[in-house]
Amino acid sequence: MQTILGSGGVIGIELAKALVEFTKEIRLVSRNPKKVNPTDEVMTADLLNIDDVRRAVEGSSVVYLTAGIQYSARVWEEKWPVIMTNVITACKEHNAKLVFFDNMYMYDPDHLDNMTEETPINPCSKKGKVREEIARMILDEVKAGKLTALIARSADFYGPGIQNSSMLNETVIKSLGKGKKANWMSSTGFKHSFTYTPDAGKATALLGNTANAYNQVWHLPTASNPLTGKEWIENIAAELGVKPNFQKVPKFLVQILGLFVPIMKEMVEMLYQYDRDYVFNSSKFEKRFLFTPTPYVAGIRETIKQDYKK
Repeated sequence: MQTILGSGGVIGIELAKALVEFTKEIRLVSRNPKKVNPTDEVMTADLLNIDDVRRAVEGSSVVYLTAGIQYSARVWEEKWPVIMTNVITACKEHNAKLVFFDNMYMYDPDHLDNMTEETPINPCSKKGKVREEIARMILDEVKAGKLTALIARSADFYGPGIQNSSMLNETVIKSLGKGKKANWMSSTGFKHSFTYTPDAGKATALLGNTANAYNQVWHLPTASNPLTGKEWIENIAAELGVKPNFQKVPKFLVQILGLFVPIMKEMVEMLYQYDRDYVFNSSKFEKRFLFTPTPYVAGIRETIKQDYKK
């Protein structure tokens, strides 16, 4: 049995699609789980409840933690350490391997122009410090020989079928698709990598089913030579057949909007990712698995085809 904790998000769904290549015994766990494949087993659980997590992990050989929680530093500080403690405890008790789907918030902001698995850890945001803490929880258990696990890190992501969890989908693709101006944080002149979600799902499944991939960190496959903000907007607009109208959202405006819109308040501490080149390097994975990430133009085309040209 291979189990996905937090199976309702886009990554959990893409992972479930990809796992059928390796097993027909897939358990999907969330507060309101739904089958992705006909043979999936579904289980309702609260990851903040250790008994629920134990029940969800029981009988699993591999456990994938792909959960997403409310995008709030306060909520992350309160809930993520509890979730991670519960999952690590259950995996150790049931001798299950753990695959954690992570992001790059813990990286030093002065080293975002070529992020690798060796990039210095030095978070400048509250949310980044939480990600550092929970990743360290896993790595400490691995170092102590008490847990077999790996961390699969993604850049910001984009792709078809995403609901409210992708900056690019929300502020550019959806806005242009509705005939509105795209919005881009800070400057549109910097490069910005995005991981294509179907690639992330396939790669996470592959890692989870490769014995010698464990006990290390991996960057999930992400196309090289990322577009600038302006180029992202222009390519998306061209595929939609609309004008590439956009507005830059400076920090002071994000701060003002944050007084009225909670998600914008949470964006203020993350704006450093948009005022410099943000380049995600996945060459370690690509070389090990001979995997070519989906080119950006192809990913844009497929996302729009599925979400806007049905």
